[in-house]
This record gives sequence, C-alpha cells and structure tokens, in this order.
Amino acid sequence: MKKCWLNGKTVIISGASGGLGFNIAKSLIEKFDCKIIGIDRNETKLKANIETLGDKKDNFSYYLFDVSVKENWINFKNSLEEKNIIPDVLINNAGIMLSFSKFENYTEDEINEIINTNFISYVNSTRILLPLLKKSKTPAILNIASVAGLCAVVGQSMYCATKFAVKGFTETLQQDYKKQMFVGGVYPGFIRTNILNRQKTDDKTSKLIQKLMKPVGKATKIIVKGLKKKKKRVVVGVDGHLMRFFSRMFPVFTPNVITKVLKASKLQLFDGVFNQGDVK
Repeated sequence: MKKCWLNGKTVIISGASGGLGFNIAKSLIEKFDCKIIGIDRNETKLKANIETLGDKKDNFSYYLFDVSVKENWINFKNSLEEKNIIPDVLINNAGIMLSFSKFENYTEDEINEIINTNFISYVNSTRILLPLLKKSKTPAILNIASVAGLCAVVGQSMYCATKFAVKGFTETLQQDYKKQMFVGGVYPGFIRTNILNRQKTDDKTSKLIQKLMKPVGKATKIIVKGLKKKKKRVVVGVDGHLMRFFSRMFPVFTPNVITKVLKASKLQLFDGVFNQGDVK
C-alpha cells in the first residue's frame, strides 16, 4: 500500500447503508484499509452491503440513528468517547430530495425534514464532533453537497436551498480552519443512487433519466481521489461541470435555460412544476 494520509484512518460516514455513502466507505476500506463508522437507519441494508466486503467486513461498524436529531449526535459522540475512538475524517453524506414541485406545494413537514436532514444534520455533526476530530493528527471534513448548490434548478426550491447552505457552510469552514484541518465540498450532478425515490412518477427510471445519471462507481472514484488529494472542491459528472461553468459565467441566464430544457423534455417527472401554469 502506497503511503497516503488516508491509510488506516477512522472515517465517519452518514447515509452509509447504500448508494454513494456505502460506495465511498467500500472504496476507502479497499484502497486505504480505513476503519468506517457508518451512520444510517436501515440496518437490513447495512448488513447486506457489509457482507459484500468479504474479509474486510470487520472494518465497517455502524450506528443506527436519525441524523436530523441533534441528541442522536450527542449520544454518538459520548459513545465514541467511552470507547476511546478518535475519528480522523467526517463525511457528511446523508440527504434527501423532495419531488419536483412548486414551493407552495411542499408541506411544512417536508420542508422541516429536508432542512434538518440536508443541512442542520451537517451543522450538528460538525459542531458536536469537532472536539474529537481536532484530536486527530489529520482531521478532515468532507461535505457532500450537490451541483444544485451551485445553480438553481426549477422545482427544487428546498433542495437547492439546503445545498446552497451546505456550500456556504463548507467554504466558511475552509476559512475558519484553514491551518487546522482539511475541509472539502463535493458537488455531484445526478448519480445513479436512490435520490429520486421520492419522485411520484414512474419515468424517474426512464432511459433518458438513467443516461443522464453518472454510475455511482465512477462518481465514487472521483470523490475518493479528490479526498486523497485534499481538493477543496470536487465537481462530479458532465452535468455538474456544465452547470458549474455556465452558472458562474451566466448566473441569470443559466437557470432559465435549465427550466426550458426540463420543460421541453415533457417528462412526467416535472409535471408538478410545469402543468400548473406560470413557469415558462
């Protein structure tokens, strides 16, 4: 194993039962012999995926709790302290996406859920675990945001709001702890995970949608490579790079183009946005 700062590190990952979270965990175990502490609520899925690690499955331990509840993070920290575990890396990955719809159609419960899961959990995990992370010789925080945190996407007001917040939080932490620890942000485009599970239509599995999504394995490779090199910003996917470039060069024009493209697709996925008038 080549010398790398990640070798043998203890890494906490939220949203670790499958998708991007588990694939990052698996890659870190296989490439760097990391010890993973996964956080999720789906024990059945966790156990099934851990079995795929073969003789490395003992590298993956887990805690079952809802990341959106502050007290759960406090209890988690207390448990780590009791076991004398000093984490080296915190990867905030847990997140949800609501159905494509106009803002007025989201319920108060949905709004609170996405804010607490996608953003407040990142704040709480960082704030509560920071004293432990700072005891590591190589402390690091990696926040998984989204390209929707770089450019507005019609029909995803709350998802974009939380991801913009994660971007601002991440980039400020980079300044706050510039000489104390590595802080990175990841901005993926669409990846083939279960992120569209809450969409209320069947065409979320259409060939067009799936073609636009980057395979989770390839996305994982890019993210882990970025973490290894301590890149402060990692953008994933052709759609991610295009949205980043055009939103930076044409910040007003680009969201309008995205709206027109999604409307022209005529996919049922976007009916909650375009079949209610006003959006052109």
